[in-house]
Amino acid sequence: MAASPNPAVNPMMRPDSRELYPSNWGGETTPKLQERSLLGDQAQIPGLNWLFVDLNSYFASVEQEVRPDLRGRPVGVVPMMADTTVCIAASYEAKEYGVRTGTIVADAKRMCPDLVLVEARHELYVDYHHRIVETVESCLPVTAVLSIDEMACRLMGRERPLLAAIELGHRVKTAIREKVGPMLRSSVGIATNRYLAKVASDMEKPDGLVALPLDILPEALRQLSLRDLPGIGIRTEKRLNEKGIRTMDELLALDCEKAGELWGSVWGERLWHWLRGQDFDMTETEHLKSLSHQHVLAPEMRTPEKAWAVAHKLLHKAAMRLRAGGLWASSIGLAIGFAGPKGERGPVSTYGVPTKGWKSELKLSECQDNSTLIAALTRLWASKPAGEQFDHPYFIGVHLDGLVPDRLHSLNLFDGTEDEQSRTRLLAVMDQLNNKYGMSTLAPATMLTAYKAAPTRIAFHSIPDLF
Repeated sequence: MAASPNPAVNPMMRPDSRELYPSNWGGETTPKLQERSLLGDQAQIPGLNWLFVDLNSYFASVEQEVRPDLRGRPVGVVPMMADTTVCIAASYEAKEYGVRTGTIVADAKRMCPDLVLVEARHELYVDYHHRIVETVESCLPVTAVLSIDEMACRLMGRERPLLAAIELGHRVKTAIREKVGPMLRSSVGIATNRYLAKVASDMEKPDGLVALPLDILPEALRQLSLRDLPGIGIRTEKRLNEKGIRTMDELLALDCEKAGELWGSVWGERLWHWLRGQDFDMTETEHLKSLSHQHVLAPEMRTPEKAWAVAHKLLHKAAMRLRAGGLWASSIGLAIGFAGPKGERGPVSTYGVPTKGWKSELKLSECQDNSTLIAALTRLWASKPAGEQFDHPYFIGVHLDGLVPDRLHSLNLFDGTEDEQSRTRLLAVMDQLNNKYGMSTLAPATMLTAYKAAPTRIAFHSIPDLF
């Protein structure tokens, strides 16, 4: 999410600052936000509940940390050395040229001729992730790890007053730089709920610290666009625009019931409460709703047989994540992109490849075992289109949806309780061995062709084990 040009609180504000809130808001004087005496107002300010840590340009920053020769240079991290793939991370030096996550490598090279491309080393990023979590834990407990580069910490007791929370934020940022590495810059957001703390962390990048206490919250939110809010992407913004909501003022003017109707789900009502600073426990309803793995095939892997092996490996990885999270899938989907001749007219993929796309999905009884999932994947694969124009798959994606946590899972009526529990224990042993000795230790033989072709990738909302 792009940084806002109008941070709510000066990110470099120290406890000895003489100004708690900026008196000059976005270039214009705002009467509500005048200079205040710290001693006079501190006791009247409601406490903060969450501190959110977001590592800046994480993959690229780790590369610059371990390779001093990359420091100060534009760096693009890529999944493979090919002009048709995309940058999965860019250093801030590269971002100055317009290179972003998702930029096609060929375009990135044109935008930034001095760009240094580095092939991703996911094991390294996971290792640094665990070091960063440990470092943040030395300052305050980490409540939730939300992705490879984001974590949230609940503030308690004396940590909740504004100045104490800000000082704690500075301690976290300093500890990461000193204990993990000077290139690991982070942005910290502080607010009354976790959602707003995430919003605050995105308001000043890189290396920012922004607090959103309740008394400046309405003014701060009005400086943002709809797309600055987590959960509002291009499609959601378009849908909101079609329903007459184009600005934050119009969104904030909605009542709770109207917000729920606008989204067509409970998420709209939650957002209404979050934007008013309300904090409530989401642990009973928070769990992954879907998970997926996808892979762009190298040219030598673009045959149906090798693509099928890759699909098997992606499913194997997804199934391991499913069980590790205590989740059960109620549907499975397969997506395939087929490469066409170079001179062919028609749609072009994100990766610059002329393509025809296909996808399909199957409903399942809630499951998490390999045999059921592989049988479903086999059915999907058999239903894919045939013919010469579909002989060169270049992209494979496997996704599991309708995920249900253990506590809500219902046993299959056609499986005895003992049978399902025995299968669960067997899968647990299999996953334990794969995590310890490598994911090909116990795996379908059909996926072994793809073992090196589809290496472990990091989904931004999960941190894989080192298999």
